[in-house]
Amino acid sequence: MSADAGWIELLSDGLTFDLAGLAPGPVIAAPAIANWYGVKPVPNGCAAITLAAGPHLAGAEHLLPVVRVAAALVASLSALPGVRTVSWLPADCATRPDWFATAVEAWVRGGPFPALALSALERGEQGVLASRGLDFLIGQDFRLTGCSDLAPDDAARIAIRLTDWLVVHGAPETPREVELEGAGSVWIAAEPGGEPGGMIEARRR
Repeated sequence: MSADAGWIELLSDGLTFDLAGLAPGPVIAAPAIANWYGVKPVPNGCAAITLAAGPHLAGAEHLLPVVRVAAALVASLSALPGVRTVSWLPADCATRPDWFATAVEAWVRGGPFPALALSALERGEQGVLASRGLDFLIGQDFRLTGCSDLAPDDAARIAIRLTDWLVVHGAPETPREVELEGAGSVWIAAEPGGEPGGMIEARRR
């Protein structure tokens, strides 16, 4: 622990995390973010406080139990005065602090995965939706097609339900059809071999 150097160690549920960017230490510039949900991009010059898994968690940062504790800590820290946004760097996304806290706290209590807080959706041509940051959790992102006839919000709802399903069940070992609560069915297939960094192809049925 070195508060004078601008960082401290936090302990939660037996796991340690490093909180950096604190005064009187050096300022950490807010990162450039691609995906903003419910909040305007912060202006240049804003400072960041960062939370990272401690050294004893090296290699385990992506495991769901660790992510859940880290996200819960960030949710608590988001209530600090002066916090304007909460960014989740694996997904290159940022949200309102109160929205992040509400979504994460619901997940910690057994609710759905907070898809637009801990992952992102990026829209391509012909209505294609691709996840971003899901590979941090399950090793692969997905590309969802077959939604070009839907309103953007309806297509996003399917993608959010699919994100939750994949976080719970993991990437599919074989092609299969899955029924998503309130969103119909989707055919999903991982790239051959299911290699980390690959893409899960998903198509609305």
